[in-house]
Amino acid sequence: MALSSIPTVDLQDFRSGDSVRKNKFIKALGQAYEEIGFVTVTNHGLSEALRENLYEQVESFFALPEDVKMQYHIDGLAGQRGYTPFGKEHAKGHNAGDLKEFFQFGQSVKNNPALADLYPKNVSVSELPQFNPAGMQAYKTLEQAGSELLQAIALYLGLEENYFEDKIENGNSILRAIHYPPITEEPKDAVRAAEHEDINLITLLMGASAEGLEVKTKAGDWIGVNVSEDAVVVNVGDMLQRLTNNVLRSTTHRVVNPPKEKWGTSRFSIPFFLHPISEMDLTCLESCITSKNEKQYNDMTAGEYLDERLREIGLK
Repeated sequence: MALSSIPTVDLQDFRSGDSVRKNKFIKALGQAYEEIGFVTVTNHGLSEALRENLYEQVESFFALPEDVKMQYHIDGLAGQRGYTPFGKEHAKGHNAGDLKEFFQFGQSVKNNPALADLYPKNVSVSELPQFNPAGMQAYKTLEQAGSELLQAIALYLGLEENYFEDKIENGNSILRAIHYPPITEEPKDAVRAAEHEDINLITLLMGASAEGLEVKTKAGDWIGVNVSEDAVVVNVGDMLQRLTNNVLRSTTHRVVNPPKEKWGTSRFSIPFFLHPISEMDLTCLESCITSKNEKQYNDMTAGEYLDERLREIGLK
């Protein structure tokens, strides 16, 4: 299967006000999510300057001494804010820790004091005054792009365009800056990120600093995803798959180790995991349950599902 199997859509088509362009976008997005669960998105709003500044700040953070980074590791938060050290997280069903360390930014609630008290506070890195502002600017930009993509998904599913709006406003989304350090010895069973599916509704991933991301097709083949710097890869997460009773696919993906001659290089990656508020009901949509596709999942809220999955991957 060729790399072109992962379609590219232009978010400007959805915003254009032209009903033909908008409907073409909705159809292309929905069909891609039924077939492979991944698309490449252009015109997502993330400027080159913002992206470059963010990567610069992220590289500077991970270059800090280990004891300095550990000051930003907060026990009891299941990695939801601040720094998580190397090898702590593993994929569901895998015991070997992934070959990565990461830092997470979360929602900054402005208009709902009760919800603001529920979410952990973001962790501020004093050594790098531009680190947190760059992270939060990218967070808000990708949150907006994700909101528009969910509008298109809602229309594809025959729902109201604003179906997801009240479910993702002040949602529990995460921007994760990941560092896959150079590999210094034979990794045994560990890879940079073992095969897994994402927990959330959708994930928006800006172009990574090196190749390595692979997606599993329906036929069981692995194909590499190499994203141009100005594009964002957006995939379906398990919450959306659950809501749509497997109509939209949460595709298995992984980050493989580089060839041995590239072991000495770091890889940086910055995904945005778009989560709803914890109260969102993930009960399968009636319109997605048919005689050929009977209900696959128990009823559950997004918060209950997130808690279950964080335990399964070793963060809780």
